[in-house]
Amino acid sequence: MLKDCLDKLRKNSALVHNITNYVTVNDVANVILACGASPIMSDDIDDVEDITSICGGLNINIGTLNSRTIPSMFAAGKKANELGHKVLLDPVGAGASKLRTDTALKLMKEVKFNVIRGNISEIKTLANGSGTTQGVDADVADAVTEENLDAPIAFVKKFAKAAGSIVAVTGAIDLVSDGDKCYVVRNGRKEMGRITGTGCQLSGMMTAFLVANPDDELEAAAAAVCTMGLAGEIGWTYMREGDGNVAFRGHIIDAIYNMTGAQLEEGAKYEIR
Repeated sequence: MLKDCLDKLRKNSALVHNITNYVTVNDVANVILACGASPIMSDDIDDVEDITSICGGLNINIGTLNSRTIPSMFAAGKKANELGHKVLLDPVGAGASKLRTDTALKLMKEVKFNVIRGNISEIKTLANGSGTTQGVDADVADAVTEENLDAPIAFVKKFAKAAGSIVAVTGAIDLVSDGDKCYVVRNGRKEMGRITGTGCQLSGMMTAFLVANPDDELEAAAAAVCTMGLAGEIGWTYMREGDGNVAFRGHIIDAIYNMTGAQLEEGAKYEIR
């Protein structure tokens, strides 16, 4: 049950190492705290192996990729693999530039990822070796809809098997697959797309879910997706006249902070295909 994944996370106090996006680093830290875990942000090559050694999970996000942090990502990823820690890749903007695409593909070759989480265009780029995105957003042509749902489900299952990782594609409809089963999640609000970094926040929180639920990776990843989407729905109910995306961001984090396992189980909208 999804509630068990959140309940275990609340009790576990997972420690998560994040090499993440400078645009969203503060929000990622706060979301990880809100779900009951603890974040550490570290991206210096002389620091990352020690830091990832004391954590249970590593979240690698290439959103503000640069030549200084790329070696740190590989060093931390390999150290986490050596220690058997959970590792997540968020290939932000893969397909938008050669550096992002090449780095993400090389990371997949040299680091074992438990989960790869991105929008549909980023994931297609990793599957095909090239692609297009609109900056860090999914290409409109790639959108997952109710009308074309069968094809994206088949694609995500195929890529998950090929990658040997759980693959989470997030958007208007979220897909989370281990290659055999696929959670189709319909939680969330379209307005979440107007906030910078909800995907980055989800990646940090998903890593915490994985650490707290080591034997149920697929369900843990799906629970994280449902938690974020449900928090968007709950947060939106607190919006007042004059509020905008900054207020909405805070309401989402507060909703995660206050969410119970029972509330998640009741509010989660998903099917398994």
